[in-house]
Amino acid sequence: MASMNISLEHWRDRFDRYEKLMRLDKPIGILLLLWPTFWGLWLSAHGRPNWVVVWIFTLGTVLMRSAGCVINDFADRDFDPHVARTKARPLAARTVSVKEATILFLALVISAFCLILPLQSWLIVELSVGALFLAASYPFTKRFFAVPQAYLGVAFGFGIPMAYAAQLGMIPAEAWWLLLANVFWAIAYDTEYAMVDRIDDLKIGIKTSAITFGRYDVAAVMLSYAMTLGLIAWIGYGLRSGWPFYAGLLLAAGIAGYHFTLIRERDPALCFKAFLHNNWIGASVFAGIAVDYLIRP
Repeated sequence: MASMNISLEHWRDRFDRYEKLMRLDKPIGILLLLWPTFWGLWLSAHGRPNWVVVWIFTLGTVLMRSAGCVINDFADRDFDPHVARTKARPLAARTVSVKEATILFLALVISAFCLILPLQSWLIVELSVGALFLAASYPFTKRFFAVPQAYLGVAFGFGIPMAYAAQLGMIPAEAWWLLLANVFWAIAYDTEYAMVDRIDDLKIGIKTSAITFGRYDVAAVMLSYAMTLGLIAWIGYGLRSGWPFYAGLLLAAGIAGYHFTLIRERDPALCFKAFLHNNWIGASVFAGIAVDYLIRP
């Protein structure tokens, strides 16, 4: 019995480390992936998405975000020990091995791929390969790309064209404009995130938008928010959206304005608070889309 308890404790501890490696204890990343995917699902289906497709994309988002976290920590395992906020991550602290992380990444990716098979769409399969490439390659863009946050925006928003493909069998121009809006949103929120680690990132030599924008970082964040909401408003205009759609955008704009008050002094704790608060921007946009279609005749 004692040996069984020790064995259970061992595996409980092991799974706890895997959970931290996948960041399941920090769901903000899942939400930042999920909201734009929901934008695409609702807009492509005119507010009446196939609920099986919604569940497939929701579970797929959780799996792919988890896989993205694993590959990100794998790529940054030699950098993270030098950053105060990330030095306790399992790969950085060497509490999870490279082999374990590789097996976990492959298991997550294969599970996500199996989820899309019932959709019986070669277009979705092709897009999933692109999504995997984006998720796996993003961590390495911080070595050479001045604004890796833009690349992150494509990776985090690739559920948008996949959502259109799943429900329409094609990807209209509207989907790509919505993806571009998500790119600007990612630049905004991930620059806030990068402002937290700017000093450490300068020391270890990786590139981030917070470093590239320099003293114009706050202005760049606010301009990116404006571009995000402006593009979504333009899409709504083309779709003849009603007042709830624009009310959602107005609420999101108010939240973005609040973020300015948080980040203008560049205090790391407040910048991180602003980053976490982006969940409400995504939720506000989605609420506007959903309610608009709900009350349409």
